[in-house]
Amino acid sequence: MIAFIRKSSFVLLLLAAFVVSDVLITMWDPMVTSRRFYKDDFTKTLYHHDWRTSGPTFYGNSAVTGAYIEEQSTSGLIEMGLSYGKLTDLKAILEQDLFRPEQQLVIGIDVHTMLDILPTDPTYRWFKPWYQPYVYFYRDYFRDSGTEFVRNLLLKRSLAYEPRWIDKLLYFGRMTGEDLNKKWHEYEQRFNWASPREYQDNLQALDWILAYCQERGLPLRVVWMPWNRDYELPRYMPGLREEVDRRLEAYGIPVLDKLTAYDPKYMHDLVHLNREDGAPLFTKEVDAWLASLASSSK
Repeated sequence: MIAFIRKSSFVLLLLAAFVVSDVLITMWDPMVTSRRFYKDDFTKTLYHHDWRTSGPTFYGNSAVTGAYIEEQSTSGLIEMGLSYGKLTDLKAILEQDLFRPEQQLVIGIDVHTMLDILPTDPTYRWFKPWYQPYVYFYRDYFRDSGTEFVRNLLLKRSLAYEPRWIDKLLYFGRMTGEDLNKKWHEYEQRFNWASPREYQDNLQALDWILAYCQERGLPLRVVWMPWNRDYELPRYMPGLREEVDRRLEAYGIPVLDKLTAYDPKYMHDLVHLNREDGAPLFTKEVDAWLASLASSSK
């Protein structure tokens, strides 16, 4: 054994240095702490709430980000809309105790929230395997920031950098009819063919979340998020809604149905309300609904 250690000392020292450096970088966690690096929507949520990891929560995908104006709301909910967020993501957040909803959890479900086949942001921290090196998992963003660092050092003799964008994507104005038609055909090809097989993982995640909330006495509310009713709903939606509503009814979960409630003039595109008119209206209606639930429970 001693002979093996001596013979392999260089390799072992190299491995030890690699492990130690990865531990140190992980402790530093530059994807969270440094503005040199890209931030995903979960980290942006924490950043804009002074790194709070608990509180009343409105969870969903970008439809929630676009529709719910937290600073105009009276409900006190933390807006946790995640780009491409699904219920499987919420389940992972809760399982790993990355954030703890308190007082109440509102979940916005739009036509894509339950689709297993929807691509998501691979940099969300709950996707990182415990054994995978930090630098490797975030390699694209290290490459981006490293390239900027070298370029500025060589060309400008400066260590300055451009802070990465820290706000979430919002939706202003209305798409033209031509652009809406293109978006519809894109969704038609990518998702609208989905069958029950394509949302089983998210149905299971919903079952898990329902049990999680019941065990903790956490009030859960669900909002069916708006769809542009100038366009036909995805063909899988009736079956998906039946599955979801049946589960919610069994647990006595209050539901606010806004799926086809809004005039298309309030929509930016097919699934996002516009910030000027649609989002303020939606925020007021959600606030009023939650207030009515609170008063009826007293």
